[in-house]
Amino acid sequence: MTMQAALVILVFSGLLAVKTTLAAQHVIGGSQGWEQSVDFDSWSSDKSFKVGDQLVFKYSGLHSVVELGSEAAYKSCDLGTPVNSLSSGNDVVKLSKTGTRYFSCGTPGHCQSGMKVKVNVVSADSTAVPSPGSDSSSDSDSGSSTGSDSGSSTGSGSRSSSGQGLRASIGYILAVGSLVIGLVWAF
Repeated sequence: MTMQAALVILVFSGLLAVKTTLAAQHVIGGSQGWEQSVDFDSWSSDKSFKVGDQLVFKYSGLHSVVELGSEAAYKSCDLGTPVNSLSSGNDVVKLSKTGTRYFSCGTPGHCQSGMKVKVNVVSADSTAVPSPGSDSSSDSDSGSSTGSDSGSSTGSGSRSSSGQGLRASIGYILAVGSLVIGLVWAF
């Protein structure tokens, strides 16, 4: 019976490794970060975000991050009732469910000048074509933020779109390897 328990633990460990390796960290604005000079519509046009991914907002003290609750607030730059406000300069927001999320700079006039981004989050197992507001690349080594109910969290690590397939392969190898080792050990 202990052999079977060990097998179950090994299989679940491998599956957890797969899930972890498939999540990506997206630095909003790429190497420029969360700055006014970035065209966020262009930046996000070839990107896709998945549940479990993280958004990283890197910026100077001149900016902040405000999450807006609706498309209407996003379009009109209505910052009056934000879902969340962040101001560390290195904020990480975890994408914990599917749907659209809206972010803007909280500095007066910055949203109106285009410092805002719309993120369409799809399920983690989705094979959909990339949609505006997502990226598998990261120029960040670490992140921190103020926690909140809107999905903010602390994260670290760097991910790139070219390494996404490799990370997935490694995760699957770990899962299958754990299963094989568990089976060999059980018999």
